[in-house]
Amino acid sequence: MDIRRQSSPARVAAVLALVVGAIVLVVVVATSVGGDDSSAPLPASEAQQHVRLNKEGKPQKLYIVKPGDTLSTIAEKVNVPVEELQRLNPGIDPQALRSGARVKIR
Repeated sequence: MDIRRQSSPARVAAVLALVVGAIVLVVVVATSVGGDDSSAPLPASEAQQHVRLNKEGKPQKLYIVKPGDTLSTIAEKVNVPVEELQRLNPGIDPQALRSGARVKIR
């Protein structure tokens, strides 16, 4: 008596579901880990910068403060010394930066 198991559609579907689930898991883990190093300085083009004209009609670059930003982290992101940021923003309190505030960077 030759007993051979025939592959039923349910068995094939179970194997396919397992393979698809493994692929989805790998994609989700890869995108969540994805090398997003927010502590690394961003290139000037990627930092949140906005251009506005000053009183003389010349471009003035601004940085929009995000939650957790400090004057030193902003300085690193936009490659401008902290002292220059303080000179450009005399009314700013480095200890009380608010999210959404605009900081002149040039």
